[in-house]
Amino acid sequence: MMTLLGIALFVVIFAMLTPGPRALLDHSLTGAGQWMGKYAPFSYLILAIVLIVPLVAAIIVMKAPPPPEPENPLAKYKNADDVLED
Repeated sequence: MMTLLGIALFVVIFAMLTPGPRALLDHSLTGAGQWMGKYAPFSYLILAIVLIVPLVAAIIVMKAPPPPEPENPLAKYKNADDVLED
């Protein structure tokens, strides 16, 4: 998984060297900034929700108790009399 992430980051870095993707990224970020300014109170609320919800979910997952160990289904036969004894 880390190898794929490394490859993806490598490609993104080299894609940012060319002017085409840089202009597209600049246009997208400028548009996002203008949208946030235009719809200021609601856009900040949406941004806060988008940032806080994953953090809360990660904290809940980290603080959750570990699942209980499964019971051994053969434990009830451990102390039973040997079947082969006469």
